[in-house]
Amino acid sequence: MLYPLDHPLLILVVSLLTFWSSARMGSSLSAIYRSQQNDHRGADFVFVLGAALNLLGLVIGFTFSMAVSRYDQRKNLEEQEANAIGTEYVRADLLPAADAAKVRALLKGYLDQRILYYKARKQQELREINAQVARLEAEMWPVVAIPAAADPTSVRALSVAGMNDVMNSEGYTQAAWWNRLPIGAWTFLITLSIFCNLLIGYAAHRRSAFLLLILPIVLSISLFLIADIDSPRGGVIRVRPQNLERLAESLH
Repeated sequence: MLYPLDHPLLILVVSLLTFWSSARMGSSLSAIYRSQQNDHRGADFVFVLGAALNLLGLVIGFTFSMAVSRYDQRKNLEEQEANAIGTEYVRADLLPAADAAKVRALLKGYLDQRILYYKARKQQELREINAQVARLEAEMWPVVAIPAAADPTSVRALSVAGMNDVMNSEGYTQAAWWNRLPIGAWTFLITLSIFCNLLIGYAAHRRSAFLLLILPIVLSISLFLIADIDSPRGGVIRVRPQNLERLAESLH
């Protein structure tokens, strides 16, 4: 199923055409009303146009800030996930030798799957990765839980706590990647952009055609950038697993 917000280039093209069409429609409406009255651009119209453009600028700024904060959250959680896996790899020394070797082998495979998770783009590939992650988590937990239950000391509890952090960090990361801009925010932003282009077209009657393209181009680029940052997999600006890859190099 095609989700438009996961395709920033589609947002760029569609929004540019929509906003330019809105400006042209505003220009056509201006021609109709101009034939009925001499001056249609009084002080009231200038006030409404200025207020609409100011509101649009504020909405774009707030929406961009929301997208950037979500992007930063995904980056921070990738770092935390690498730290959790690295810490548990070291704490495996607290387990019996056989269990420690098994935990380290499972953690290496788990780390490779987590790196693939950040690089995956196709849903089928992502489902396979998630299935492998769930299987590895189901295998890793008994390896640390059974020795800790047999010898419930504070030292063994550290390995259990470390494995718990590994699994929690994966859940936090997944939640952050699902945390996208609300549809209501997109709807309000696009609707306001259309009305502003209508007003600009209405004010720019019989002006240069290029003048009607300025605001649509600026707005479509702004929406493209917001959608690109907000899309974890479909955009150009993506969270790269640099900390996980560095950890994998050190472990392998």
